[in-house]
Amino acid sequence: MAETMDTPVRALIVVDVQNDFADPKGSLYVTGGEDTVPVINTLIEQADGPVIYTQDWHPPVTPHFATSGGVWPEHCVRDTWGAALHPDLIVDGPVVRKGTRGEDGYSGFTMRDPESGETSMTELVDLLQASEVTEVTVVGLALDVCVKATALDAIANEFDTRVLLEACRSVDLNEGDGVRAVDEMLAHGVDVVGG
Repeated sequence: MAETMDTPVRALIVVDVQNDFADPKGSLYVTGGEDTVPVINTLIEQADGPVIYTQDWHPPVTPHFATSGGVWPEHCVRDTWGAALHPDLIVDGPVVRKGTRGEDGYSGFTMRDPESGETSMTELVDLLQASEVTEVTVVGLALDVCVKATALDAIANEFDTRVLLEACRSVDLNEGDGVRAVDEMLAHGVDVVGG
């Protein structure tokens, strides 16, 4: 047990670097989202632990979308260009798809039914535990939504968690959301690096 504690395994979780978020032509473009790709690629190349990707993968009709009562424009509809991972992103690890049945899939760890409120787990915890991961670094899009939710769930699942701001961008649906997200993550014990 002591040896495991001396050599922690850190995973890199790359959140939702998809065309609809990271390309100016995307339906829910995050300003500067494409600028995260080379930074994240460098982190992937330097990773000495598992790299795991998350991917919004929504059905065409879901209460998650504004067209059906949600707050978001249609985005990352499964099997479309917008849902695809950014073509310049190095993909070298498993991809965890979320929101596949119309859930609010903010966190890489959990999904929430927007009507019943019921939550369900993705396979992310199992993937991390299978590799004996104890620490995670979370990067991607968007800082104030899915990165934040993933980092908070990582803390809740007892992973030592850090977020690298240089490899994230905020959507800022409401002005200041990114700043508030950082404050919330810090308050819950996430190590937020950069700024």
